Amino acid sequence: MLNLNKSSVVQSMSGAWVPVFYEPSSQSSKESHVQNGASLRGGSLEVMSIGFLLNDETDAVIWRGPKKNAMIKQFLTDVQWSENLDLLVIDTPPGTSDEHMSIVEHIKEVIGCEDVFENKVGAILVTTPQAVSVHDVQREISFCNKCKLNIVGVIENMSGFICSHCSHCSNIFSQGGGKSLAAKKNLTFLGTIPVDTNIALAVDKGENFIRNFNSSVAVGFIEQNSQAQHGFYGVR
Repeated sequence: MLNLNKSSVVQSMSGAWVPVFYEPSSQSSKESHVQNGASLRGGSLEVMSIGFLLNDETDAVIWRGPKKNAMIKQFLTDVQWSENLDLLVIDTPPGTSDEHMSIVEHIKEVIGCEDVFENKVGAILVTTPQAVSVHDVQREISFCNKCKLNIVGVIENMSGFICSHCSHCSNIFSQGGGKSLAAKKNLTFLGTIPVDTNIALAVDKGENFIRNFNSSVAVGFIEQNSQAQHGFYGVR
């Protein structure tokens, strides 16, 4: 995604990992950011992934719990994120596994204040309209409640398919599962994101979908979701 899959992580002079930088307008070299000293500010988006640490992008990551937990902690404490970072977004796999518990525990440890954790850290839950997906997300809601992790809201992904010829949206995966779940659990419904083949094409090519396909119906849905999330975190 964003043509960053061939990138690799380097270390700063302090020994910390330097995230991979992405700047939509002009993507400059990572080495220059390391030489510039402490700021290391090289783009509007900073990315860190285990994929950047592999010798080959097709290598499998076969790790037991303790090693995965240690890597999660390193990503939070040993990566030199910019001091003026607006948001730290952590993309996790579905479910309520060791990784999710480790993320919550390590974030609490790094923040060191329960009140800040409850007010500044939140989870965005993503479901598809089908009942089986909604059922899984209900367990994630229970997990968040037990961990005192604030839930920003629910997004319904793959909510209909947009035809590339006529822009008609067909509900091929049912409809309304995420919205009904949010209403049932008294959560904020952030909106829906339909299936648009142009999204997949833009991701594969590392293009800006919103800028290059601004006439797509999906752009409106994505911008609506983004504004709702920014409103929660107080980011403009």
